[in-house]
Amino acid sequence: MQSPKEFKCINCILPTYMKSNYLHTIILVFLVLNIGSLFAQNTILNEKNNVTFQTSFFEALKQKAIKNYPKAIENLEKCYQIDSSNTAVKFELSKNYFLLKKYFESEIFINKALYKKPENIYLLKQKVAIFRATQNFDKAIKIQKKIIKMQPNLSNDLVLLYILNKDFDNAKKLIVEIEDKALANSKTKGLENYLKSKRSSIISKNNIDNKEENSDLGSLLKNYNKTKNYSVLIKIINHYIKNNQNEALYSLTKSELDLFPTQPYLYYVNGLALIHLKKYNEAVAVLIIGIDFVIDNATLKNKFYNALITCYSAKNQPKEALKYKQKAALLRKE
Repeated sequence: MQSPKEFKCINCILPTYMKSNYLHTIILVFLVLNIGSLFAQNTILNEKNNVTFQTSFFEALKQKAIKNYPKAIENLEKCYQIDSSNTAVKFELSKNYFLLKKYFESEIFINKALYKKPENIYLLKQKVAIFRATQNFDKAIKIQKKIIKMQPNLSNDLVLLYILNKDFDNAKKLIVEIEDKALANSKTKGLENYLKSKRSSIISKNNIDNKEENSDLGSLLKNYNKTKNYSVLIKIINHYIKNNQNEALYSLTKSELDLFPTQPYLYYVNGLALIHLKKYNEAVAVLIIGIDFVIDNATLKNKFYNALITCYSAKNQPKEALKYKQKAALLRKE
């Protein structure tokens, strides 16, 4: 057996290239062991992030379903920190901010999503909804034109945008195109009836003022004419409803829809007045337009459904009435 001293001597006389290879081997083994350890750590971290992502995303959907939008956003932000390139996360963030009426933030995230998928129709629809809510109808129209190239059956939505933008000529032209392409449906007819009604009955609120004898109502009307305050308008509407003044109610809401084109309650009340006046075709037209503006308000949406059921029942169209009865039942169930 060799003594340590002998071993040392042998090591001293080893060729240089052998000592060099020995050193390289040690370094290689060290690197392999450490890279393997690092890879294992990254794998564990990725798996943990994946679990966190999935858990947070589904929790966000759950919170959105119960209308707890801030909590949904909180969970989506966790997902966004893990994977900022995920389109679904950006889409959901945009939708939740939209439901909170935080349109600036909603637009930021939908733009990020569209940057990656510019032709995605669901993302484009969301951007149209944002522009419509902010009354930026020119931009909404531009995007909706892109949408109907992919889905021509959504042309009615472009007609509605033209109407909201007070571009009645293009709205009318598009309705003709829709009919020529055999894409027309009950909503198309409702939009057409609305346009006819809009063109044929421009009523001045000054005539309403002259007919009113109630001093309280008179002061409200004067106040509203000066301020155009929506809350004052609602007080006037409530007065007309309470006193069954359906002609005045119809005239007022008809004219003020130009000033507040995205307020669904005005469409509902206008349709309600038309129902009392037994003008069911006109009522259907305005109600179908107005219901598109109802966001996160099940009570008002149910009122629209019931008003449409009344109209179609009066028009002896049981199939259409049944359709809205089913929608109302589903809404109550939800």
